[in-house]
Amino acid sequence: MMLSITLPAIIAVLFLGGILAWLAERWKDGASRWVALLSLLLASILLAGYWPQFTDASRVGLWWDSLQLSWIPRFGITFFLALDGLGFLLLALTLSMGLFGLAATWRDIDFRRGFFYFNYLWTLAGVVGVFTAMDLFLFFFFWEVMLVPMLFLIAIWGYEQRLYAAIKFFIFTQASSLLMLIAIVALVFLHYNASGQVTFNYRELLAAELSPTAGYWLMLGFFIAFAVKLPALPLHPWLPDAHTQAPTAGSILLAAILLKTGAYGLLRFTLPLFPEASIAFAPVAMAIGAVSVVYGAVMAFAQRDMKRLVAYSSVSHMGFVLLGLYALNTIAIQGAVMQMIAHGLSTAALFALVGALQQRLHSRDMDELGGLWAGLPKLSAVALFFAVASLGLPGLGNFIAEFLVLVGSFDSGRWVTVVAAIGLIGAALYALLMMQRVFFGEAKKINTDGLLRDLNGRETVALLALAVGLVFLGLRPQGVFDTAEPAVAGALQRIDSALAEKSRDAVPLATSNAHSTEARWPHSNPEGGISP
Repeated sequence: MMLSITLPAIIAVLFLGGILAWLAERWKDGASRWVALLSLLLASILLAGYWPQFTDASRVGLWWDSLQLSWIPRFGITFFLALDGLGFLLLALTLSMGLFGLAATWRDIDFRRGFFYFNYLWTLAGVVGVFTAMDLFLFFFFWEVMLVPMLFLIAIWGYEQRLYAAIKFFIFTQASSLLMLIAIVALVFLHYNASGQVTFNYRELLAAELSPTAGYWLMLGFFIAFAVKLPALPLHPWLPDAHTQAPTAGSILLAAILLKTGAYGLLRFTLPLFPEASIAFAPVAMAIGAVSVVYGAVMAFAQRDMKRLVAYSSVSHMGFVLLGLYALNTIAIQGAVMQMIAHGLSTAALFALVGALQQRLHSRDMDELGGLWAGLPKLSAVALFFAVASLGLPGLGNFIAEFLVLVGSFDSGRWVTVVAAIGLIGAALYALLMMQRVFFGEAKKINTDGLLRDLNGRETVALLALAVGLVFLGLRPQGVFDTAEPAVAGALQRIDSALAEKSRDAVPLATSNAHSTEARWPHSNPEGGISP
């Protein structure tokens, strides 16, 4: 086991790094980004200390690290952090995307740099807390810490309609956060009425005895909050505006990391805490996921702004995550986990490329762009790679993810899965249309300041690192599956128990067992618990 101080140290490094970055800009111009870089490197080194457990086959079913301290004992609130394989994968994604966003936009910020990197690092610190908090009050605290700095990133450093986008982002996220807080407090209160114990501890709340009606309404509170962040139809309207108006670094954080907190919340909290309600709600959630896939693809196809196109593609791809999670079997959920990681890499790269074009050509309108391959061969070639990755080219991580989601979901909802599969056709259409109009089409006259600048060494290395990651995920995905397996098996164990209890209560199950978790991954470990 790692020393328990490692997890709070990662969070503290990012929090303190943000403060130092803010102060450093007053001391020397440009110093803040170096402070941000060093903070992220130090946090990554701390996380790398868990690497031996990532490569240790005997780790299956075990939590890797945990820290629990009394915080507000009167209300049963503890400072409880824990890390398992799923958390490690998402922390690795968080810090790597933080470094990528910093490298890809190294010289983009030209005013109030210190405050920018303060908000940048605090957003990342909040996300790390979300992925490790095992006390629901602490989880909500980090959830808010994650959202407020992102609001400033959009409102101060965004584009023309940044205030409108920031306010829209704030209304959607804060309204859903309030709903989740009400659900958390109600869950704690009902558990107190049944047990006489006031606690926000996730491990102890798993044993809460809830009536079917209460469980269903509480589940909806959590589901809506996480679905807004995912986002899923019809709770997505904030996302295209936020992505379009945010600075490039903000768009990278939103697409690669913040959207994943919604999917993580569904897998970590909603399914295990409310298994009976989740089983009952699964057909609706799967339908929402399938419609999101198609809707996002259709809307992406209709866009002229490249950033809005990539934003709507996120709605489509995250619909696969929702579909996979509520198929309630191992293959589909493992596909959803892979989609979270692969989508983070590919979409972050696409936003970085759009940002690079915006900086060079001062436009994102595909009607004004065209024929860029001759002038920007490196940027165009890299864009082609990530475009075909986004549409699910075999051999890359995105293909593995979507294929597993569709295979795992087929028995749970055949027609829903067929509808979602149509989204794959839409992805090919909008991705290839973007390439044709921007890079292969007729050359357009546009303000280029007399010179087209291709990718420099820093940008090339950063983007190629993500390309290598997608290829590795596509050719060697088993490491991700094995690492996430204990968390997946733990959530499904709760679903299995709920199904068994319904069976004992003489509620007939369909012979096809639409939401059976018997479709286990080959290395499944049904005994892997979810409580440290």
